[in-house]
Amino acid sequence: MNAKQLILLIVPLVLLNCKPQTTTLYVGTYTKGDSEGIYKFDFNMETGELSNRQLAVAVANPSFISFSPNKKVIYAVGEGQSSAITAFKLNEDGSLTLINSENSNGKGPCHVDINEFGRKAVVSNYGGGTISIYALNENGSLNKASQIFNHNEAGEKPAHAHSAQFRKDDLFVSDLGRNRLYQYKLNNNVYELESESIIKIEGNPGPRHFSITKDGNFIYMINEYGGSITSVKKTDSGFEQIDFDSTLDVNYTGKNKCADIHLSKDERFLYGSNRGENSIAVFKRDTNNGTIDKIQNISVHGDWPRNFTLDPTGKFLLVANRKSNNIAVFNIDSTTGKLSFLQDFKTPEPVCLLF
Repeated sequence: MNAKQLILLIVPLVLLNCKPQTTTLYVGTYTKGDSEGIYKFDFNMETGELSNRQLAVAVANPSFISFSPNKKVIYAVGEGQSSAITAFKLNEDGSLTLINSENSNGKGPCHVDINEFGRKAVVSNYGGGTISIYALNENGSLNKASQIFNHNEAGEKPAHAHSAQFRKDDLFVSDLGRNRLYQYKLNNNVYELESESIIKIEGNPGPRHFSITKDGNFIYMINEYGGSITSVKKTDSGFEQIDFDSTLDVNYTGKNKCADIHLSKDERFLYGSNRGENSIAVFKRDTNNGTIDKIQNISVHGDWPRNFTLDPTGKFLLVANRKSNNIAVFNIDSTTGKLSFLQDFKTPEPVCLLF
């Protein structure tokens, strides 16, 4: 091989390696104002830059969105006159096409989760206090709900199912109204109630979202009303509370409502969002005993951080600031877990971010 041939071989490889590594970020929104539905951005995983905002599909109030495991379908819940869960096919250009839609069987659907096999979906209905379980077909389409669980009880305060997650044969449901984390067990392809709450939750903290470690041994619940995180450990006989920590800076005295919670990729750190203080609380996690210690509260550079997410590399954290109509991007220090603000990008009423 002569020098010219060698150069012709090497140059394309160099250019390929220099090409920015990008992925697509999908953004669920409220459509009460300027938003029209689910948007998509190009996200640069080297610089943290968002660009090329486009409408992926027009749909009313896609306030929470979730991928199928093969990332060929996005499921969205829509609040409004017609409470629904909707399946969208992911096209080659990143746009979305309607597959079908089903009734959520409760007012105010606010969360959807898909099991690891991509065969079941669960929707949490905040206003109705119900959860609905759906069987999914090979093409990602939805069947009518196969099971509906109603957490409301006569004479008790209203249930507000806020999020649910599949974990192997378990289904956990956080109910903010009843102050419980329900546990259901799969038995002959049917979910049955295992526990009305895996731990006794005192007072009225309002458990909203939760994060489960990869091994399933620890669960971290963020409490909307309490401005706190409840840490729970799995035991031989069930679960026990091991920690309880405030998400707020010691000097903050205003009103606050917590929203979202996520573990870092290596599970050494835990992050939670504060609406009111308008911050992300950062915790260092003991990977042996599961306890956490707060190490930072950092401004979200916006107003009302609803949902946030980590990018696929684990190097960046992105926050959806609903009231200020922007997405803020933070760098994650891989050693300390602390955040540093990079930049923000305008988008109408963002409430859910999905890679």
